[in-house]
Amino acid sequence: MIEGKVVLVTGGTGSFGKKFIRRALNEGVKKVIVFSRDELKQYEMAQEFTDSRMRFFIGDVRDKDRLYRAFDGVDIVIHAAAMKHVEACEYNPFEAVKTNIHGAQNIIEAAIDRGVEKVIALSTDKAASPVNLYGATKLASDKLFVAANSYVGEKTTRFSVVRYGNVAGSRGSVVPFFKKIRETGRIPITDERMTRFWITLDHGVQFVLDNIERMHGGEIFVPKIPSMKVTDLAKAIAPECEIDIVGIRPGEKLHEAMIMEDDARHTLEFDTHYVIQPEFSWWSEANAENGRSLPDGFKYTSDTNEEWLTVEQLRSFAGRM
Repeated sequence: MIEGKVVLVTGGTGSFGKKFIRRALNEGVKKVIVFSRDELKQYEMAQEFTDSRMRFFIGDVRDKDRLYRAFDGVDIVIHAAAMKHVEACEYNPFEAVKTNIHGAQNIIEAAIDRGVEKVIALSTDKAASPVNLYGATKLASDKLFVAANSYVGEKTTRFSVVRYGNVAGSRGSVVPFFKKIRETGRIPITDERMTRFWITLDHGVQFVLDNIERMHGGEIFVPKIPSMKVTDLAKAIAPECEIDIVGIRPGEKLHEAMIMEDDARHTLEFDTHYVIQPEFSWWSEANAENGRSLPDGFKYTSDTNEEWLTVEQLRSFAGRM
């Protein structure tokens, strides 16, 4: 799907961006544009990625004019830029609104006006039944991207969303934190009942690539991935350490959720993923052919998941990061 295409990644200097761009170059893209606001990270990335198809744009998704310039000639946009640190969003709420909500709308308008073919926006489990500002802004962002398909008119631009949980080993992941703190002999855990979904960067990138091909516009794609207990992760990474229960932080969930009961009524199940369908008159279920309806009361949360990782499996994953 991306071979011979010009692909732009917002937030392209992040963990996902780097992994996706390396894969995109191997898949034969015509050009890859990194769009982000940190000049140092771009400089460092340019030393690592020396392919002649690479381009680097300094810019902020809050700046619509800069997006219009960057999107010139672009076929596919992967929107990975966001303010996503929960505590930072709580302390700087309107900054999160400007980046995660206003920035999403800027992406939409620039993509339509510039004739971008497809836009995939990265979401988060925290957007399902949000309890913190980060999740609330990402829910609003998801709604904007889904609704954008309603007003493209005769333009061919299509928008879809990919939603998954915490990415193991990414910046901000608990895995590198546990590896660093284990030297103290103690591992802090907010609650011993806590569970999380588990997805690797490679799986996340592959899921985005798959959905660039299968998207019709308006879908929220959710992968089927395993769950794990945070206490098991601590045992896998630092079995010799004592565990300290420190209490749930403000805005933190005990369990992750990606599909709640109300969304499940218009969600279809496939072998490897779910598709939350848009509730608009223009959507046809033929776009998600062969999908299976979900039973009443279904929800997809990390504590009710059917697939779980063992301590040994977690140790194997963590050892490769």
